[in-house]
Amino acid sequence: MGKIFYIMGKSASGKDCIYKNLINDPGMLLSPLVLYTTRPIRSGETPGKEYQYVSDEELESLRNQGKIIEERSYHTVYGIWTYATADDGKIDLSQKDYLGIGTLESYVKIQKYYGGESVCAIYIEVEDGIRLERALKRERKQKKPKYAEMCRRFLADKEDFKEKRIKEAGITKHFQNNGDISDCLAEIHKFIRVQRKTL
Repeated sequence: MGKIFYIMGKSASGKDCIYKNLINDPGMLLSPLVLYTTRPIRSGETPGKEYQYVSDEELESLRNQGKIIEERSYHTVYGIWTYATADDGKIDLSQKDYLGIGTLESYVKIQKYYGGESVCAIYIEVEDGIRLERALKRERKQKKPKYAEMCRRFLADKEDFKEKRIKEAGITKHFQNNGDISDCLAEIHKFIRVQRKTL
């Protein structure tokens, strides 16, 4: 059986960069677990790659079909943005390993849906000052920077990723990404190889 390797971490912890590196590495043999979202597409993103970008009506249709595994909505300064994982027939753990990104809450629900042995946490940790610098640098690159939303997310992360909640989710290993990302990636590569041997 395959596994779902699930990347989590606070905003601007490098999740997207780590995800792209792993998913584009032919030696890792990981297929994307693509989430659905109603948030606007960002500069540099591709529909169906980072996310499936859908309208509220399209997401409601998936709900009505009973295909939503987990979802969470955020009241942003630009309106409500929803993210969801759907059982849309594209996940086959008998054939492949998958890579996804999400929140602590979504990880817990996906683990419950697919089974604890099938979902492995990759929790990325970065010192807050470094995260804030990275978040600001990233936001400045957008055509229309959303600084208020950036600040909201930064503050919300303190609650969403409390150490107590991380432990309650059964996550004990943290991957540090404070310096050169290649060091963090090397640790993650090793972790994935070890997890595959436990099959």
